[in-house]
Amino acid sequence: MRRTTPFPSIFGFVTLAALVTLAGLAAPASARQETYELGDDDVWQAEDKPTDAAARQVVLARRALALGEPERARALASAFLDKFPGGEARPEMLLVRGDALVEMGDEYKALFDYEAITRTYSGSRAFVTALEREYQIAVAYADGLRRKFLGTIRIINADDDAEELLIRIQERLPGSRLAEDAGMKLADFYFIRSKMRLAADAYDLFIQNYPRSNRIEKARQRLIQAYLASFRGPRYDDTGLRDAKRRLEVLETTQPGLAQRIGAEALLVRIEESEARKLLTTAEWYLSIDDPVSAEQYLRRVVELHPATVAALDGLRIAPTILASMPEGIAAECPDYRAMAEALLGAAGPVETGVEARPEVPLPASRPLAPEVPVDTKASPEPKS
Repeated sequence: MRRTTPFPSIFGFVTLAALVTLAGLAAPASARQETYELGDDDVWQAEDKPTDAAARQVVLARRALALGEPERARALASAFLDKFPGGEARPEMLLVRGDALVEMGDEYKALFDYEAITRTYSGSRAFVTALEREYQIAVAYADGLRRKFLGTIRIINADDDAEELLIRIQERLPGSRLAEDAGMKLADFYFIRSKMRLAADAYDLFIQNYPRSNRIEKARQRLIQAYLASFRGPRYDDTGLRDAKRRLEVLETTQPGLAQRIGAEALLVRIEESEARKLLTTAEWYLSIDDPVSAEQYLRRVVELHPATVAALDGLRIAPTILASMPEGIAAECPDYRAMAEALLGAAGPVETGVEARPEVPLPASRPLAPEVPVDTKASPEPKS
C-alpha cells in the first residue's frame, strides 16, 4: 500500500531546496560562488577555504534527503548532532533532521528541531527557514490536520499547537511578511472557530501592525463582524455593539467607499435597535421583580436616546403598566408618555393595534338529557297476503 504524505506543499519545498543545494555543490569550482577579501594593497583577492568534515557531513545528509531517503538523512543528522554538540554546522543539521522528519510524516517531532534553531541559533541562516517550516505546519494544523497518537493514527486535536506557533512566529520575526501572514492566519483561525472576542483582538492587532497591508480592508471588515457577532443578545453584555459602532463611525469618516461596500449605514441601524432592545429588556426585568421606579428609568432612556426604534414603540405600549405600579408622586414627575405615544404611534395613547379577537362563546356546564321513550315489546301482527 502506498503511503500518502500529509504535507505535500512542505515536502515539495524541502525536496526542491535540497536539490538546489546539491546542484550548487556538484558544480565545478569555476561555477561556485567565491568569497573575496580586501587585501593590504586595496585589491580584492579570492579567499580559498577548504571544506571541513562538518560541511561534508551536511552535504551528505542533504544529498540523502534530496534523493528521497529521509530515513538515511535523519540517521546521518542524528549521528552528527550526537558527535558534535556545537559548531556552525549544528543549526544546518537540525534543519536537515527536521526536514527529514517532515518527509517521514512526523511533523510534530520535527517541531522540536525547528524550535531548537529558533531559540538557540537566532543569528544563523537557518533561523528564517525554520520559522517558515513552523508556519507551514501551523497552517496545516489550523486547517484541521490532527497529530498522531503514539506515532500511529491522527486523532489528537492540534488547534492549540497551531495557535501557539502562529503567535511565536509574530514575536520572533516582527514586521516581516511571514509575521503578517501568521497574524492574518491567526485572526482567521479564531474567526472560523467563533471565538469572536479573540478574533476581534487579533484583527485589531493586525490593523495596528500592518496599516499598509493589501489585506487591511479585509481586517477592518472582519473586525466589525467579530464585534457584532460577540453580542449574544439583549440579556448579555453589549460591549461588542459599542465597539462595532465606534469602528463604523470612524470608517464612514476615513474610508467612505469601504463603509458603503460593507453596508455601514444598515449596520448602524441594526446596532441602535439592539441597544434600545437591551434597555427595554432591562426595564421589563425590573418590572418583573416589582421595581417600577428602575423600570421607568430604563424606559425613559429608551424613548429619549432611541426614539426611532421599534423597541421605543414597544416601550410606550408598556408605559401605562409601569406608571400604574409607581407611587402617584413619583409618577407625576415622569415624562408625558401619552404625548410621546400620540406623536410616535399616532393614537390617543399607547394602545395595542391590530384585529380584535372574536369572543368565544362559553360551553354549558351540563346538557339536559332527553326523556327516555319506552319500547313496545309486543310483537306486531304480520301483514296478510
